Amino acid sequence: MAVRIVLMGVSGCGKSTVGPVVASALGVPYLDGDALHPPANIQKMAQGIALVDADRIPWLTDIAEHLAAGSEGAVVGCSALTRRYRDIIRARVPNVVFAHLDGREDVLRARLGAREDHFMPASLLDSQLATLEPLADDEAGAVFDIELPAAEIARRIVKWVT
Repeated sequence: MAVRIVLMGVSGCGKSTVGPVVASALGVPYLDGDALHPPANIQKMAQGIALVDADRIPWLTDIAEHLAAGSEGAVVGCSALTRRYRDIIRARVPNVVFAHLDGREDVLRARLGAREDHFMPASLLDSQLATLEPLADDEAGAVFDIELPAAEIARRIVKWVT
């Protein structure tokens, strides 16, 4: 069965760094979920405006469709902040697993402060942290510490899914 992984977590957790490494190791494509955001979502976030459900739900549906379409499997970086959001993906892709890249707020802030080429300002981290619902025991997923080197996080995720 093809592996379908969502690397989830707030901005700055390392999804776009770890994701390509995991995908390469598994021989499947990687997609940064930000690429599926419509321009209006990108514009809102760039202006420091947090997305609401009406913004996120069509995007999450597109994420789910992308995951379902990949016959060989796929890895997607997607915040997937709440159980409800993960359920939207799971409804279309029942075998999806969620790798939650999680870490301390000060580490996240430092990473966001060092980024120069991303539309999402560090000011939105508070809203993401407030929205984040950790994986529940009945969800197919695992938590990975963002303070580990990216290659080690990727190795652990690959080991977990294989």
